[in-house]
Amino acid sequence: MMQAAVVLLEHQLAGGAQGKGRAVGQGYRHRHYGAGGGCKETSRGRVHLWKSEETFSIMGDNTNLEEKISLINRNLQEVLGENKLRSILEERDLRIYWGTATTGKPHVAYFVPMSKIADFLKAGCEVTILFADLHAYLDNMKAPWELLELRTQYYEHVIKAMLESIGVPIEKLRFVKGTDFQLSREYTLDVYKLSSVVTQHDAKKAGAEVVKQVDHPLLSGLLYPGLQALDEEYLKVDAQFGGVDQRKIFTFAEKYLPALGYAKRIHLMNPMVPGLTGGKMSSSEEESKIDLLDKKEDVKKKLKRAFCEPGKVESNGVLSFVKHVLFPLHGEFVISRDEKWGGCKTYTEYDELERDFIAQTVHPGDLKNSVEVALDKLLDPIRKKFQVPEMQKLTRAAYPQPTKQQKRISKVPAAENDEIIPSRLDIRVGRITSVERHPDADSLYVEKVDVGEAEPRTVVSGLVQYVPVDELQNRDVILLCNLKPQKMRGIESQAMLLCASIEGEKRKVEPLNPPEGSAPGERVFVVGFENGAADDELKPKKKVFEKLQMDFKISDDCTAQWQQKNFMTKLGVVTCKSLKGGNIS
Repeated sequence: MMQAAVVLLEHQLAGGAQGKGRAVGQGYRHRHYGAGGGCKETSRGRVHLWKSEETFSIMGDNTNLEEKISLINRNLQEVLGENKLRSILEERDLRIYWGTATTGKPHVAYFVPMSKIADFLKAGCEVTILFADLHAYLDNMKAPWELLELRTQYYEHVIKAMLESIGVPIEKLRFVKGTDFQLSREYTLDVYKLSSVVTQHDAKKAGAEVVKQVDHPLLSGLLYPGLQALDEEYLKVDAQFGGVDQRKIFTFAEKYLPALGYAKRIHLMNPMVPGLTGGKMSSSEEESKIDLLDKKEDVKKKLKRAFCEPGKVESNGVLSFVKHVLFPLHGEFVISRDEKWGGCKTYTEYDELERDFIAQTVHPGDLKNSVEVALDKLLDPIRKKFQVPEMQKLTRAAYPQPTKQQKRISKVPAAENDEIIPSRLDIRVGRITSVERHPDADSLYVEKVDVGEAEPRTVVSGLVQYVPVDELQNRDVILLCNLKPQKMRGIESQAMLLCASIEGEKRKVEPLNPPEGSAPGERVFVVGFENGAADDELKPKKKVFEKLQMDFKISDDCTAQWQQKNFMTKLGVVTCKSLKGGNIS
């Protein structure tokens, strides 16, 4: 459900490039940044939220049809059933539902669907929010059965608090819990009917981007897409709204609901907004997301570390938050900065802000500071609501802290069992920001590599004979990051740059290449070992890397593999340029 679709604004807030200065003419100057800059709040620059039902303007029956359609479609990536959408709106208001599986704690990425729900309400739509508790359990038991009711209560309180923080009148919404109707006789019978016509292939394919993928999938994961399809009928809606990662479930519903005699629904899809380092958010990793209850100082720290490369729009999660949340809610965005850097500027169109960022007249530091101010205004009412004792008690009960023993086991499960598996390796995408010859060794390079942390790592590699300096500068590479640091001719190397090689009369070496568009810090995994926890540091005496490396190989199509299973990131496979059948070291 929406645990996967909401997505998208948070992941691996572990670092990234934000530049060392700002554009003044054509160049940058070094300076430090403080939140808020030097901008005083003016009537033009204030954040305007819908404060009450009176100020939350809902389009009436006489509103232009095109205006309603435009508002419903704003910032969506795709609509399945546009003709049906138009025909319904010509007769009456649209009935839409958005569902969220009650698993990990909601975070600031949930403001993306919240802002669209505001759009739907303004267009006069009847909106239902489904707390999909049963889905949370079916998806590889992300929510244990004994915590299901508590987590649903937490979700209801926090989602309502989010809606209230952006001024949405919650009395105009319908809230439904999945188990209130999904355990009924009629619904259960429809699940059986659906299972008699759906193939295993179609069920698995439908859930591929939403249901947690594991080596030995449970039957419950195959039921998940069918239940989400049936929800459309039992909630009596015209349309379902979700992220574009839900598309396979949506097309599954369009194929199979008619097989049970039910109507095909409209499907509205948000784009997959990049995370704050260009990757997908993770609810299970505290440092990878901004929680709705994070303190102001934590928000500042996480935003400061977020990837925001000067002049680059692609994979820029900070800009994406402005586009998909702040502009739809406020209608404007204020860049706050000192007068000597151009002073404050209010943008009323996102495209203008994007153009200025590309031209580097808006600096990443000022963009982050301004987002921080706007985000804190959204979070303050939510923090306040959850300061009361009963809300704190609910939070602790729904998300109990693991015991010390559980923490120890979950942190390094492989090490506990001495199991030699690829997930123990902390392999990441890196970007070489500088490279120079080692002062005391002619065969070695000393590189500075951005691996998604606050500071680049120093890496010493023996590539002088094989790769020219200009081919390494600003290159995206693959690094093993949890080896014990070692000094190489007096300089400590903090990671290993992984390369393909072929031995022969003349040895050939090529650095491994991540998929195009990868961001520094993105995790590299072996297919089938996506979910394991890497060791904090590989112990030299255990020889974990050396034992795994024996089965590293380059395939005939130049794909990096371990035991014929591909090395991958979320964007695709890891490759080399030409060394088919080579080794990896």
